[in-house]
Amino acid sequence: MHNTVKNLIYIKDLIKSKVNVDRIPEIIAVSKTFPIESVLPLIEHGHTHYGENKVQEALDKWSEVKNSNNEIKLHLIGKLQTNKVKFAINIFDYIHSVDNKKLAKKIADEEVKQGKKIKIFLQVNIGKEDQKSGMDKNELINFYNYCNELNLNVVGLMCIPPVNEVPNNHFKEMSLLNKKLNLPELSMGMSSDYLIAAENHSTYLRIGSGIFGKRN
Repeated sequence: MHNTVKNLIYIKDLIKSKVNVDRIPEIIAVSKTFPIESVLPLIEHGHTHYGENKVQEALDKWSEVKNSNNEIKLHLIGKLQTNKVKFAINIFDYIHSVDNKKLAKKIADEEVKQGKKIKIFLQVNIGKEDQKSGMDKNELINFYNYCNELNLNVVGLMCIPPVNEVPNNHFKEMSLLNKKLNLPELSMGMSSDYLIAAENHSTYLRIGSGIFGKRN
């Protein structure tokens, strides 16, 4: 059995044994910077959810695989520039980083053009960090309503908590915000904090190095 598959099974078993929630979260295997050869054992194992940070890398790496396997679900977890939206809609099934009106409008227009509906997460800058993407939580309800007017399929919220703080309080707050909007999905938790995220009702965990090992 390949190491990546072992790592995935270990993480799934750990969540099941440690976390008491009604719904076990989906694991997005974040394969950014790793070649498709590193991902193939997971695909052969039957894993379906994968994450990429960059649109061009996803197109180069996944176009062929997605054409031959319609079970694969691809998640864009990095920042999306408006000039890349049409390519993103083409390859991705989920976008986790929608945080401004210009981007939302561009996605809505492009969905009409391509006749495709993407599942959208709204990114919240929960730690109020200047260097991070995401909207202020106080702008969330207005922005969510705007996305609804555009007929976007907003399924949940997403966050990346501050690296130097305990994530639990941030995850708790995100879970409450998600409940307030009555959204079914919640994207939070990475290799270092996925158990805490799962305890706080995250439904998608974005795990890279925990599965693929350290990046170069």
